[in-house]
Amino acid sequence: MTDEQLLIEFALTRLDNPGLDLEEVATLTVRRLGDDRMLDFAGLTLASRGELRGAAFPAAVEHVLRVVLTLRGPD
Repeated sequence: MTDEQLLIEFALTRLDNPGLDLEEVATLTVRRLGDDRMLDFAGLTLASRGELRGAAFPAAVEHVLRVVLTLRGPD
């Protein structure tokens, strides 16, 4: 999944849940995309940190937030 596709998924999730903060939307996005994507995202986060082990779900949420904030650009 490209960063642009992830941003679209995040935006669609945010449209469905307008009252949530960014981390809550990222959490729902990871759940919406399923276990395979969660593991992919977690692996990317752990690799960028140089870690071999970590909790998969929070690492996946961190990846989604990092991508969203990076592509969103400066405020």
